[in-house]
Amino acid sequence: MINHSSEASMFKHILLATDGSAASGNASALAVSLARQHGARLTALYVVDPYPYLGIGEANPLGFQAYMSAAQNAAAQAHAQVAALCEQGGAPVALQTRTVEDVTAAAGIVQTAQDEGADLIVVGTHGRTGVARLMLGSVASKVAAESPVPVLLAR
Repeated sequence: MINHSSEASMFKHILLATDGSAASGNASALAVSLARQHGARLTALYVVDPYPYLGIGEANPLGFQAYMSAAQNAAAQAHAQVAALCEQGGAPVALQTRTVEDVTAAAGIVQTAQDEGADLIVVGTHGRTGVARLMLGSVASKVAAESPVPVLLAR
């Protein structure tokens, strides 16, 4: 007997790049909805990009620790937002969360997609500046250029 529902599933594992911003929220809602429709697993990724801080951090290690601590808190909040979406509005979505450090956002997203075996990346195109600078247009376009799997850009 052929199980048509599993054959119809285009995506089995979706990687969502999130920074907790409004644009990221739109991307999150889209990724959760797609995961639910396809019965796919969802990995929510937050990249802590230390590069905006380096140079300052070397002169003030306490400042760098505060920056990293704020980034970890922001990652936890972003992951919690996605987890809440996964629990509401239909069948629960299998979610895993990842936080990656010491890489640029684009490189972290593409590498994690490869490491995790994702077959789709969902990323927002505009985000906030400051601690979490993940969703800048340049990051989204770099991911789209470098990714070996399809990239869905959410506004």
